[in-house]
Amino acid sequence: MDGTFSWKRVALALFLAVVVATGCSKKQTVKSDGAGGDASGPAAAAPAGSGAGEVKESPVKESKASDASASPVMTAKAAEAAAGAAVTEEKASRFADIRFDFDKAILLDDGKKTSQEVAGFMKKNPQAKVLIEGHCDERGTAEYNLALGERRAAAVKGYLASLGVAKGALSTVSFGKERPLDPGHSEDAWSKNRRAHFVLK
Repeated sequence: MDGTFSWKRVALALFLAVVVATGCSKKQTVKSDGAGGDASGPAAAAPAGSGAGEVKESPVKESKASDASASPVMTAKAAEAAAGAAVTEEKASRFADIRFDFDKAILLDDGKKTSQEVAGFMKKNPQAKVLIEGHCDERGTAEYNLALGERRAAAVKGYLASLGVAKGALSTVSFGKERPLDPGHSEDAWSKNRRAHFVLK
């Protein structure tokens, strides 16, 4: 009995050792699969094919991004051209600027005198055309100043028309406060920026 019992104990011990060894090897396999799944699992599933395809797609996305960054530039240029900025860069004029009081679009005596000089020139040169730019000082919102600049340019245009200048020879544009003649922040600078500027075309 004792010999049989000890043989059974040895056999049971060997069986348990085999079970434990098998269990340990399975745990190691699971750990190795889990570690590779996060970083290289998809690559392991398709090591050469899909991995290489993803690398090739990245440059395509980058080139699209650079195209997108160019679009706002083009949009800004188009908007500037639509506003007449490309045509109306501040150029020296043969006529003096007409200045306006703060928040006003009414021609003063100096403005009427300058307008008469412009009207005289236009009558002697019927082929000439003039663009009247309306400008404002930096105070107020951009929207308000664009509207005020347009009223100033329109006031000059209306006065020139009343002096006999053909309306077809006159055009207007407003830059609001976007193109100050004097970049200062004083009353003197503001008085220079509240103006109508003439551009002969």
